[in-house]
Amino acid sequence: MNLRGRNKVSPEFSMSSMTDIVFLLLVFFLLTSPSITPEALDLMLPSAGGKTQKQGKVTVSISKDGVFYVDATQATEEDLESRILSVLEGKDKPTIMLRSDENAAVGHTVKVMDIANRNKVQVVLAVKNN
Repeated sequence: MNLRGRNKVSPEFSMSSMTDIVFLLLVFFLLTSPSITPEALDLMLPSAGGKTQKQGKVTVSISKDGVFYVDATQATEEDLESRILSVLEGKDKPTIMLRSDENAAVGHTVKVMDIANRNKVQVVLAVKNN
């Protein structure tokens, strides 16, 4: 009397369907992930018939070691104000984009904000989105 079952389960596993699913998930996440731009938001702005003003923007970065950078070029603390003002010279709406490391001393950030306040320049503090 042979009581063994006739259906035998094959121990082989086909990875082709698993790789298809992983590939589709990878493509989905690549297409749906937002492209991060530190400078601006992706907005549809309304049009106006007025005159376009020449906006002046300079990026001041402060590393955690207290090193200042004006538009990606290193600057000393003494010539920081003159470098900022030379970039913003002749601009209608001068703006400083302040990018400070989270571990940088607060005094360095306040120094840049003081330069902006003395020269009537708007300051925008750049932060990282969560």
